[in-house]
Amino acid sequence: MTSHDAQLRARVDDLARAVDLAGDRLDPVVAAQVRDAIGGVRERLALGVDHTVVALAGGTGSGKSSLFNRVSRLDFADVGVKRPTTARVTACSWSGAATALLDWLAVDPERRITRDGELDAEDEAALGGLVLLDLPDHDSIEPAHRDVVDRVLPLVDLLVWVVDPQKYADDALHSGYLQKSTGLEGSMVVALNQIDTVPEARRAALVEDMGRLLEEDGLDGVYVTTVSARTGEGLDELRSLLEQAVARRSVAASRVAGELDRAGALLLEQLPGDVPWTMSTAVEEEVDALADATGLAAVAGQVGAAVRNGYGRPEFSPPQPDAVALSRSRWLARAGRSLRPGWQKALDDAVAPSGKVAEATRSALAKIPLDTRGPSSSRPTRRAAWAALAVGVVAGVLAVLGSLRVLDLGRTLVTVCAIVAAVAVLGAVVAFLVALQVRRTLARRREQQVLASGRGAIERVVQDAMGKPTQALLDTHRQVRELAQSARDKAPAAPLTGALRLPTGPEITGPSTGEGTTTDGAAAPTAP
Repeated sequence: MTSHDAQLRARVDDLARAVDLAGDRLDPVVAAQVRDAIGGVRERLALGVDHTVVALAGGTGSGKSSLFNRVSRLDFADVGVKRPTTARVTACSWSGAATALLDWLAVDPERRITRDGELDAEDEAALGGLVLLDLPDHDSIEPAHRDVVDRVLPLVDLLVWVVDPQKYADDALHSGYLQKSTGLEGSMVVALNQIDTVPEARRAALVEDMGRLLEEDGLDGVYVTTVSARTGEGLDELRSLLEQAVARRSVAASRVAGELDRAGALLLEQLPGDVPWTMSTAVEEEVDALADATGLAAVAGQVGAAVRNGYGRPEFSPPQPDAVALSRSRWLARAGRSLRPGWQKALDDAVAPSGKVAEATRSALAKIPLDTRGPSSSRPTRRAAWAALAVGVVAGVLAVLGSLRVLDLGRTLVTVCAIVAAVAVLGAVVAFLVALQVRRTLARRREQQVLASGRGAIERVVQDAMGKPTQALLDTHRQVRELAQSARDKAPAAPLTGALRLPTGPEITGPSTGEGTTTDGAAAPTAP
């Protein structure tokens, strides 16, 4: 296995892993197309890329069968009246080892011919390894003919569209095939056949107009040449192009790489790169919403009031179902904003239903202790305050009675009683104030504890019910995208441009696909 093969196989494996990892979250049509591409590429790689498969495709009357015979220098393909009656592919191979490849292409054995005659072997040696196909008319009224064309086109390495000067703008060709071939410019050539019917003064304008139509189809830089199967004009140039394609030995690899690139691009359309999502911010917002739905702040306030007042039994109410449902919907909308429908559905399935979120929230909050007990020093402090107040009252009464001489206590004792009364009352007031402040401080602490514990419990619910499943799905989304990007061609092959020159040898910059540029970095002029 060459390094080219190994790299192409690695890209195929990445693409297959991406599709498998995405599973049913991909659009079924897209998934089927990508899987078909993977299967076709693997089959092509299994056959090796030593052969270059070139197909002549075109509409009725384009002369591709005549061109096939002229290129092969054999009178083998059906032409004229007989051609529309068959839906079979005709093949000419410049190799005796192409049987497995032709079997894979489903070419009937009786429609195969090998170009290995000894008499002109030296003249044909430059095309060794070429497999030339003549396809049915793509615009045939017979659906079977079009089915054959549609089946074979994705399998070939180099596609030569043979068009005649009268029908080169045919919509069946452009909308039916060319516009769907973007990304494969490097594996495509357009041959304007029957050029002998066009005055020389109009040929350059014809080539230019064909190039314009190709650009409108999204195919920039496709090589356009002119040829006449009847007179042989341009035939040597076309054969020379095929010889260079065979000599390069990377046309098949380029085609495989192009198929992988297109399949990867198709997959990436299902995987937007920008998925705006900040887990911490999203979790915090939904914790706030669920805290409001459960009345967390109100319950915490009730706990504080119960601690301050010494009575009250606060408790959590079940979360409001509508508020929980709204929170979940908002979460899905934000997390899935940039996702395609299949991924959005997967996200909806992964995130817990609102009923489970509500039940998990209720259960989590039910485990939070709502301690309304006062401070442990509260009762002794109150007792001491009341005792001091009682002493103060008794001493005060004695001082008053003594000062009024109701009791004969003497001046000194009256003074002592007055001082004791004042100190005792002041001590009682201070004790009451201290006890009150202790209760208030404890009430604030208990209120904050309930708030913190409640938010922590709700955050764990949000993380488990919504956050972790969402992050896991987005991680999978990212992995699938990275694999799809890895499967794409990092430097796609340049289109076949220039008079008759394909990149070769050191000019091929991409080791896995045979991409190339001209030595001066510019495209040579298009062949007339």
